[in-house]
Amino acid sequence: MNKTKLKRSVRRIISLYLPLLLLLIFVATPFLWALATSLKRGGDVMTGMVRYLPNPPTLENYGYVWTKNHFITYFNNSLFVAVISVLFVLLFSLLNAYALSRFEFKGKKLFMLLILATQFIPGVMIIIPQFIIFKNIGLINTPYALIITTIAGSIPFQTLLMKGFIDNVPVQVDEAAMVDGATRVRILATLIPPVILPCMVAIASFAFINSWNDFLHAFSFITDQNNFTIPVGLRYMIGEYSIDFASLSAGSLIALIPPLILFAYVQKYLISGLGSGAVKG
Repeated sequence: MNKTKLKRSVRRIISLYLPLLLLLIFVATPFLWALATSLKRGGDVMTGMVRYLPNPPTLENYGYVWTKNHFITYFNNSLFVAVISVLFVLLFSLLNAYALSRFEFKGKKLFMLLILATQFIPGVMIIIPQFIIFKNIGLINTPYALIITTIAGSIPFQTLLMKGFIDNVPVQVDEAAMVDGATRVRILATLIPPVILPCMVAIASFAFINSWNDFLHAFSFITDQNNFTIPVGLRYMIGEYSIDFASLSAGSLIALIPPLILFAYVQKYLISGLGSGAVKG
């Protein structure tokens, strides 16, 4: 190998493979640590001797978390909040995006600028007003406070994202459908969604993850253990004087299962949707 090829190979390793390797280590290390810890016996985790691998591996932590720590309740609460939030985010985003894409009205650009500006407001800044509002209308300690928060927080950006896709659907398609007797509602229900399916899948996925991972609002609005979601439930598994790392790791990995299944199923739509948005948006 001559010097030119050698330099080219070194540059390729440094510029391409090394950053990818560092990224892989950064992302995979916490997951591998949690996986190994969840398979250890409780005593092996706290022992002074460092053991990177469980010996012997055990699944007792998963059974303990699932049956003894109200984890089923946390799991069901998170799933309920996430699914309902996704449905409403998709519905409202579709309606808003279609209106912004197909109709002209006074103040349209200002309205779009305002909903974009809401994305720059830190969630912690508005959490006190949200808490007071929910308390006054009796939604504190209910999952509906989390659903409303997720919907309100997701719709502005998702609306603008979906508008970019609907803009690329020719208006003539709508006009042809209306000539055939279709109403706007029918167009929105049956014609537009299949055309922008990758976008809708991407929006649904991110809305689900936002809701599933939300800790700040769930921790602030929910104090009744029966209404805890998984992030809050995991937080309360940390004791004042001790931490059961094995059970905590098992719980965090169980919490990973729904997002993992979701992304495994929709990843082809997700890549297609984000790619199309990057080009067309």
